[in-house]
Amino acid sequence: MTVLEKFMEENPNITIKYVPMRAEEVARTLSVQFEAGVTPADVVITPWAWWIVEMAQKGHVVEVTGLINEDEYVGGILDSVKWNNKLWGVPFTMWLKPGFWYKKSFFAKHGLSEPNSWDEFLQLLDQIKGIEGIKNPIVSGDSVGWPLSDVTEHFIIAFGGPELQYKLITGEVSFTDPQVVEIFERLTMLIEQGYFSEPIEWTGAVEKWWAEEYALYFMGTWITGMVEDPNDLAFFPLPGARGVVGGTDYAFIPKYTENLDAAKLLLQYLATEGQAVHVSTPAGKVPTWLGVDTDQLWPPMQGVFAKIKELNMTIVPDLDDTIGGDWQVLFWDQLKLLWVQPDRLNEVLQTLASEHPAAGGG
Repeated sequence: MTVLEKFMEENPNITIKYVPMRAEEVARTLSVQFEAGVTPADVVITPWAWWIVEMAQKGHVVEVTGLINEDEYVGGILDSVKWNNKLWGVPFTMWLKPGFWYKKSFFAKHGLSEPNSWDEFLQLLDQIKGIEGIKNPIVSGDSVGWPLSDVTEHFIIAFGGPELQYKLITGEVSFTDPQVVEIFERLTMLIEQGYFSEPIEWTGAVEKWWAEEYALYFMGTWITGMVEDPNDLAFFPLPGARGVVGGTDYAFIPKYTENLDAAKLLLQYLATEGQAVHVSTPAGKVPTWLGVDTDQLWPPMQGVFAKIKELNMTIVPDLDDTIGGDWQVLFWDQLKLLWVQPDRLNEVLQTLASEHPAAGGG
C-alpha cells in the first residue's frame, strides 16, 4: 500500500484499488476468468513466473518487451518471465530464505551460540531440547505446505550445493538419486527425533516461536516485519551452505484490461522506483532493480543482506516455484506427509521422482 500510495501521489489522475489474494487462489481464479475473456484486475502480482508464461502462451497476457531496461536488473531475474524471446512480466522485489531465525535475547539467556558444523548443529538442538518450556527446538510452519518446502530446499542446497538444486529443478537428477536420499535421511532423522514440531499454521507459528515455545524457525526474510522487535532477530544457515533461495514477485497485465496505458505506467513503476519504496518498508524484501542502493533498505534488512553477502551465498531459484504446476502442490503435500510419517520417506521420494515433469509426470 505504501508503494501504491506513492504512485497515486505522483499520478493523481490514477486511482488504484488493491485486493490481496493468495498465489494459489490467484492462479485458480484468474485462469478461469481469463478463459472467459475477462479480468478482475488491470495489474496482477504473483511469485509464480511459470504461471505468467503459461497464461502468455494461452494468449491472456500483454507483452511488455521494451517497457523496462533489461540491463538494470539482477542477472537472470527476467528469464523466468520470457517466452518466445519476449517479455511478459516484470520483477518487483525479492525475498530470501537464508536460514534458521532465532531471538538474540533467547540465545544470550541460555548461553547458546550459532553452530559451525553439522555436529555443532545437533548439539545446539540437544541443548535447546533440554530448556524448560521448549516444546521442540524447531517449529514447523505450515499452510498449504510451502514453509516445509523452504526448509527442505535449504537442506538440499546445504548438502548438495546450489548445483543440486538446479539439477532437481530440471530433472537432470532424480529425487531417488542416492545423494538426494542421503540428504532427506538427515532431515527425517531430525523429524523422527522430535527436533521439528508437527506442522503448525505458519503465522500462528511465528507467535508461538516468538513466545519461546520453540527456539528456531526456518522462514523467509519477510519474518523481519512480523515480530515485535526485529533488532532482537538473527539467523544462521546450516553450516557450509553456499546458496540461499531467492524468490521474486512478478507483475503482469492481463490482455483483458480496459486501462492499458495506466496499467503499463504502474507496471513500469513497480519494476523501478516502486522497488526503492517497497524495500524501505518492514516488508523484509530486497530489490531486483539495480537502481536501488542497499542503504535504502529497511535498517533491519541491511544487516540480513550484509550477512548473506559476508557468507558469500549464491542466490538460487526456488525449486517448487520454478517447476510449478501440479507438481508444486504435490511437493507440498508429500512433505506434509513426510513430516507426520517420516518412515514413508522412500515412498515420498519415489512419488516426487515419478511425477516430476521431466519424467513425464502429470
